[in-house]
Amino acid sequence: MPAKKPSRRLRVFVIAVVLVVLSGLGYGAFWTVSTVRASYPQVSGEIEMDGLSGPVTVQRDGNGIPRLYADSALDLFRAQGYVHAQDRFWEMDVRRHMTSGRLSEMFGDGQVETDAFLRTLGWRQVAQQEYDEELAPETKEYLDAYAEGVNAYLGTRSGEELSVEYAALGFLNDYAPEPWDPVDSVAWLKAMAWDLRGNMEDEIDRSLLAARLSPEQIEELYPGYPYDRNNPIVQEIGDFAGGTGDTGGTGDTAGGDVQGDGTSPGDAADGVTTQLGALAATLDEIPALLGPAGSGIGSNSWVVSGEYTTTGMPLLANDPHLGPSLPSVWYQMGLYCTEVTEECPFEVSGFTFSGMPGVVIGHNEDIAWGFTNLGADVTDLRLEKLDNGNYLRDGEEKPYETRTETIRVAGGEDREITVRSTENGPIVSDRHDDFAETGRTAPVESGAPDRGNGYAVSLTWTALEPSNTMDAVFALNTAADFDDFRSAAADFAVPAQNMIYADTAGNIGYQAPGRIPVRGAGDGRYPAPGWDSSYDWDGYVPTEELPWELNPERGYIVTANQAVIDPAGYDHFLTDDWSYGTRSARIEELLVSKIEDGGKISMGDMQSIQLDNSNEMARVLVPYLLDIEISDPYIREAQELLEGWDFSQDSDSAAAAYYNAVWANMLQLAFGHKLPKELRVEGQCLRVRPADDSAPLEDANGQALFDTECGERSPDSAWPDGGDRWFEVVRELIEQPDSDWWTTPATRTEPAATDRDELLARALRDARWELTAKLGKDIGTWSWGRLHQLTLTNQTLGEEGPGPLRWMLNRGPWNLAGGADAVNATAWNAAGGYETTWVPSMRMIVSLADFDESLWINLSGASGHAYHEHYTDQTGMWARGEFLPWPSSAEAVAEGTRDTLTLTPGGAGAGEE
Repeated sequence: MPAKKPSRRLRVFVIAVVLVVLSGLGYGAFWTVSTVRASYPQVSGEIEMDGLSGPVTVQRDGNGIPRLYADSALDLFRAQGYVHAQDRFWEMDVRRHMTSGRLSEMFGDGQVETDAFLRTLGWRQVAQQEYDEELAPETKEYLDAYAEGVNAYLGTRSGEELSVEYAALGFLNDYAPEPWDPVDSVAWLKAMAWDLRGNMEDEIDRSLLAARLSPEQIEELYPGYPYDRNNPIVQEIGDFAGGTGDTGGTGDTAGGDVQGDGTSPGDAADGVTTQLGALAATLDEIPALLGPAGSGIGSNSWVVSGEYTTTGMPLLANDPHLGPSLPSVWYQMGLYCTEVTEECPFEVSGFTFSGMPGVVIGHNEDIAWGFTNLGADVTDLRLEKLDNGNYLRDGEEKPYETRTETIRVAGGEDREITVRSTENGPIVSDRHDDFAETGRTAPVESGAPDRGNGYAVSLTWTALEPSNTMDAVFALNTAADFDDFRSAAADFAVPAQNMIYADTAGNIGYQAPGRIPVRGAGDGRYPAPGWDSSYDWDGYVPTEELPWELNPERGYIVTANQAVIDPAGYDHFLTDDWSYGTRSARIEELLVSKIEDGGKISMGDMQSIQLDNSNEMARVLVPYLLDIEISDPYIREAQELLEGWDFSQDSDSAAAAYYNAVWANMLQLAFGHKLPKELRVEGQCLRVRPADDSAPLEDANGQALFDTECGERSPDSAWPDGGDRWFEVVRELIEQPDSDWWTTPATRTEPAATDRDELLARALRDARWELTAKLGKDIGTWSWGRLHQLTLTNQTLGEEGPGPLRWMLNRGPWNLAGGADAVNATAWNAAGGYETTWVPSMRMIVSLADFDESLWINLSGASGHAYHEHYTDQTGMWARGEFLPWPSSAEAVAEGTRDTLTLTPGGAGAGEE
């Protein structure tokens, strides 16, 4: 049943209270209820819309989720653009400014560094090339129609009528949105590719570790994939396995001379302008639209053959793990041609991206599909020896290319930056300190040119070459069988994704798509020497040689970012930096246990698996923790929580709270203090011996001298994050009680830990005191959910806007179950705290026996408008593990429809097709 509509009187009262607070703080303008409600869209009745050739019906259910019905494909996408803009235009506008490196035009000089980095990558230029040269004519027609729909909406509204954020932005500048361009939609795929780009962070981090740790220690922190314990995705090697790829050898590492661009932020004005202008910190210097970079990013998907389901047909589940945002990155929608024909072939429903036409994940009337991140290594950092306008290449000096980019700044002067590029790619160390530090610390072979103050670092990345990925979206939407599905996947160049499949004929399948490089020398683990062309890529893995499966004998396929295939039976190198298979192994265990008991997998079983909270590392570590002899009764009381614990991380579990606190403290004691400052959480300061070898180690009185060294990484991406790579690290070290990793120095109050058991005892004690401070002395009141909370934050003004505005735009907290690399992957970073940093951004379960029996839920609601009834109306259900019905037939949709809007031709372009 649709969610119950909240009381309108209550909503208006809440809005009025907020506005009184705002006006009382002297905002210089009195915001009325009508200001907040001005952007709420019309969802019933009739609206004339420019450009339509015929009427389009928009049916919204009780949660505001729209289904669109049109007589032509172009009208369908015109209406999709219009409806996306109705609910989410602020989000769309911010996204396109980010992807084109133009955030400073909206938010002022605090975004110049972000814009400079994105201009250096050149996402917008690549997207323009794709639109001009790569995309099929039909795809361009759909993109053009979508843009027409967005602009039809913009032609009727402005300022606060588009979103309350524009009213707030009016305090800062006179910004007004420009018309939507089809390339704005294509560029969003570059942002997806950036966030799902593979192992670039690992390349950087390994290079940074080299400044402090030995090669052997670094390898201990990057264990090999446990193929003997956790199955890869593809378990039945097919005829694709043969190939000519070279798995490569060992490469050099990273570097970077920083070239300043003179873009220091200017002074901000006072009052509200100052606070809104302080958006410099709203986005990472290297932006991540889908969430913070790090080991949390991933997803689950699996599909079960009808042989093993209660319906007798396949069941398919998917839940992509992304950073939480408000509104959610996903937008639920159905797109239906009133009569399905060759000219109008769409009958598709699922999860869309606002700002992009089509359905990204979902089902049509023949097939269903889902995505998880494949994680292939599609980026290489290249060390560059630059000198006097040249770069070194195979012993010769070549002039690097330059271009000038002008960044327009709201309320300030334009800034100019110079972008430098070699044939390996843009010089990214000009823009970010991590790359520059990599250039100073990455190990190189003895024959490398003189490092000087550091090498520059360039980026080779598949997404910087034009592709036709946008064609794949529409091909998926209309695919009728596995051959169509694989054909569509062949065009899905970036980001490389695991694609699972099921159809109404009873087939299940998998395809690894993507543009995956074939390397010459090197293996991509460290930045490569850009001066040596033997490390260049030699094309891409042929599509027909990428792994796939159809109807495997085992009767199911699981993808959860684990290894795609065992390299022992496959000739191409995909990556070594997989997720380690903790989630995939647990999903497979739950499926197999049901099947081997003679049972059948039901829709309820699929839901239960998606919500499984088991902490698989706790199964390994808890026996060691319980073996520690604790004499202090206060600590022993907490230790006893672990006795008989079933390793489930329910929101109300005191044992889960204590275990995760022990885990975080153990990681910090064993690893955190041994890491370089570039990886530790910002503000975490340590006393270390002087870095300068020539500096004295003692003062005149013989007292040891120390420097203070403070961490530099954000809490959501610092080390050790505690994900399943750390599961593997600890799993291997736990049987080495005398490893140096288990040692930690004495403090003023604590003796040094000299082995595993002493360090574990200290972690047990530190966790008890930490939770006493956070949750109280009475362990009977402890719960994991009180520690592990989710707050949904508007990613722009909700981050750094004035306090009352943040209060208006943000929601939460919610107490959550789950945890890092549980199937219910509400991840947290053990170095930075217990707050949720990654979530299942949506959940869906598709029944191929009857699509109307399918289920879905989104992290937030359909609306991006604060205080709208559908702003976060799905979040509570999502947090409790509940689902909404997902009807798709015309009859079922009609039964659940609450509001019907008819868009009719009118104005310029009416009747044209």
